[in-house]
Amino acid sequence: MSLIENSKLTVVGAGAVGSSVAYAALIRGSARHVALYDIAAEKVEAEVLDLAHGAQFTGSSDISGGADISVAAGSHVVVITAGAKQNPGQTRTELAGVNAGILRRMLPQLLEVAPNAVYVIVTNPCDVLTVIGQEVTGLPPERIFASGTVLDTSRLRWKLAQRAGVSTSSVHAYIVGEHGDTEFPHWSRATIGTVPILDWQPPDGQPAFTTEELDAIAVDVRDAAYKVIQGKGATNYAIGLSSARIVEAILGDQHVVMPVSTVLSDFQGVDGVALSVPSVVSSAGARPILETSFSADELALFHRSADALRTVATSLR
Repeated sequence: MSLIENSKLTVVGAGAVGSSVAYAALIRGSARHVALYDIAAEKVEAEVLDLAHGAQFTGSSDISGGADISVAAGSHVVVITAGAKQNPGQTRTELAGVNAGILRRMLPQLLEVAPNAVYVIVTNPCDVLTVIGQEVTGLPPERIFASGTVLDTSRLRWKLAQRAGVSTSSVHAYIVGEHGDTEFPHWSRATIGTVPILDWQPPDGQPAFTTEELDAIAVDVRDAAYKVIQGKGATNYAIGLSSARIVEAILGDQHVVMPVSTVLSDFQGVDGVALSVPSVVSSAGARPILETSFSADELALFHRSADALRTVATSLR
């Protein structure tokens, strides 16, 4: 893709996820300038140096960074990955208390140096932190949102595409709700090409999908992060790629539909909670598509997701 003239992305947090976001953004040419910020000076300087050493091979993007918040000055997009990481066996919501404190301290400082940026929260639990972030900054909901279920949706489409015998880009299905244990697939609107998913006949002679099989796939997708964390300690490559893709939608004013998580206002009866729903992502930020419809079962699951997050949010007040 062509770089957006003089566009600047700052990635906050130089851990496995933040470094992967910066790496993916450089390789994909997501922004003209990429900055990496972390309070751990030695770590962030080493990551910036390592990324800069590959500058010959990453096109015209450049990388800078350090432990001073001024590295974020003038950013068009700020992606926040800083926080305690999820340990094996730990749920995203168990991280909430620690990471809420980090966000509350950091966001006002970032807003001071990058007042016009769109803020994308990747740190978990991202939905709860988005509500806190919006309250702390006072930004309109479209300008501070979470990466939400963009990665979960990619995981889902990959699994469905493998089984259906088509490319992932031909699978139109979303994971919605919490980025976590109460997330669920929006099966009632899922298609392969234009064909409803249960009607699809795989070209390789495999049987059609059953509801039981789709339920099992949904569980696999929901628990995928736990499996990766168990094996290697963190999920980083795919979240790096999906975050870079969100950045491109913002900087390129692309109006792409993505399941990001904004603080909802009267969306299917949900208010004041951030949940992932199909949203239009552009230079203005993210706007939920209000016409999105759910089956009766899905609506119950959506409200269950909202209730679960409300409980976590209340515990942090």
